[in-house]
Amino acid sequence: MSVRILALVGSLRAGSHNRQLAEAAAKHAPEGAEVVIFEGLADIPFYNEDIDVEGAVPAAAAKLRTAAGDADAFLLFSPEYNGSIPGVLKNAIDWLSRPYGAGGFGGKPVAVIGTAFGQFGGVWAQDEARKTVGIAGGKVIEDLKLSIPGSVTRFAETHPADDAEVVEQLTEVVSRLHGHAGETVAA
Repeated sequence: MSVRILALVGSLRAGSHNRQLAEAAAKHAPEGAEVVIFEGLADIPFYNEDIDVEGAVPAAAAKLRTAAGDADAFLLFSPEYNGSIPGVLKNAIDWLSRPYGAGGFGGKPVAVIGTAFGQFGGVWAQDEARKTVGIAGGKVIEDLKLSIPGSVTRFAETHPADDAEVVEQLTEVVSRLHGHAGETVAA
């Protein structure tokens, strides 16, 4: 069974290590799992109920909602900004939380992982993202975690896709998420 996993990356920086992690997840996804990195989070306006009107939703937000509707699961990549979730990722979650009760996450499996410069790899931000996406309607897989510390030095000269330990860990995350999504799709 083919499972489509939508990856949302909480960093807009061109050389983002979290973006590279998402690329590695897509490259090394196990058979039957397709990891699709969403392009365009920077184009989505801040969530505002005044512009979230049926028939007039901003195109970038509508594109995100369509991608979410096509997904069987979500893989969020979160760096840590000032001890918390990056604004761009929170904004995406806010858009996908609406319309209330019928948002884009729709009870689909969600895993939150990432890398950060600090010694804990962004766990505070990832925990906040898990909490937020759970409230927004996602089925957070709480025991599916990966926080890679020291990103600036660890990935200074090595892309995560070329780091054997990271590839093994990412493959495990995507495989388990694939399994959870397969159970949801089959139900």
